[in-house]
Amino acid sequence: MADTAAQLICDADALQNGGRGVRFSIGEEAAFVIRHDGVVYGYLNRCRHVPIELDWQDGRFFDSSGDYLVCSMHGALYLPHNGYCIAGPCGGQALQALTVAERDGRIYYLPQPLAR
Repeated sequence: MADTAAQLICDADALQNGGRGVRFSIGEEAAFVIRHDGVVYGYLNRCRHVPIELDWQDGRFFDSSGDYLVCSMHGALYLPHNGYCIAGPCGGQALQALTVAERDGRIYYLPQPLAR
C-alpha cells in the first residue's frame, strides 16, 4: 500500500458479509470494520445516543438478520453502508464513518481528522 500512514487492521478474509466485525483503535478511540454486500465499512465504535460501544459481544455488531448494525445498550439500528440510525433514540443521526480500504487481501484504516 502506497500510503505510509495507513494502519493495517486485518486480513480481508476476516470479514464476512453480515458477520463479525474487527475492532481496532485509533489512538484512544475504539473503532471497527464490517463487511456488508461485499463492501468494507469502518466506524467509530460509539453509539450516537449514549457514547458506549455498539458490539454486544466482541466483534458482534450486526443484528440476527445480518442486515443492520445494532447498539448493545438500547437496540438502535444503523444501516451498515452509511451508519444512519433508522430506529431507536438516535434516529436521524449517524455513526462517524472512517476511511478504510481493501487492498491486496488486507483491510486498512486511512487516517483522516476525526470530528469531535
